[in-house]
Amino acid sequence: MKANALKTRKRPAEERGRADHGWLQARFTFSFAEYFDPDHMGFRSLRVMNNDTIQPGGGFGKHPHDNMEIFTYVLEGELEHKDSLGNGAVIQAGHLQYMSAGSGVYHSEFNPSATAKTVLYQIWLQPDEQGGEPHYAEIPLGDRAQANIFTLLFSATGRDHSTAIRQDAEIYFVRLEKDHNITSAPSPSRPHTWIQVLQGKVEAHHEHLDTGDGLALENAPGEVSIHASENSQLLFFRLP
Repeated sequence: MKANALKTRKRPAEERGRADHGWLQARFTFSFAEYFDPDHMGFRSLRVMNNDTIQPGGGFGKHPHDNMEIFTYVLEGELEHKDSLGNGAVIQAGHLQYMSAGSGVYHSEFNPSATAKTVLYQIWLQPDEQGGEPHYAEIPLGDRAQANIFTLLFSATGRDHSTAIRQDAEIYFVRLEKDHNITSAPSPSRPHTWIQVLQGKVEAHHEHLDTGDGLALENAPGEVSIHASENSQLLFFRLP
């Protein structure tokens, strides 16, 4: 096989690592904390893809991060965030949070509800530079996430009203309606793609993907096509 030949690898949801701490049920696409799998250590700069369910009143107390790009998407419920930068907010379902830890930051995350669970994805990208001033942003999708298009959320340059990050990566949100197809533009400078199905059922590169499944496309600089067999939500990563 040629060194630059297309390689695909599916990460089925049911094969992900897991943890159950009572207040937290977590599924790990890649090795994280006590879960270690040498075959799943990340993909390119993508290091963490955790799918967490936080029970009412549960959460992560104050803890540090540094030199990591951290993205949180709330699928269900709410997430209360506080950090050492002075930010404090309750992130609603359908909203994203971005924190560039830079030289170091402390934060806490809690489910503020007494009755409803919080379901979220937390994603970490390794930055392409060390240190720097930490910073924080909230991204409500709202009308930006129109159906059947690639909505650019994050990029290195902040192009097309996206939020600038410390990595030469592009992260898109896709809300795809049943029986619709969508095709990405070619990306020769970012030839590696990760597709994460947040909700729904799709097909990409002849792979059927259900809720929670991920798909790595290595050396795929050309177009990437996705077909939805039911209403679906995806995160789509273009990585160098």
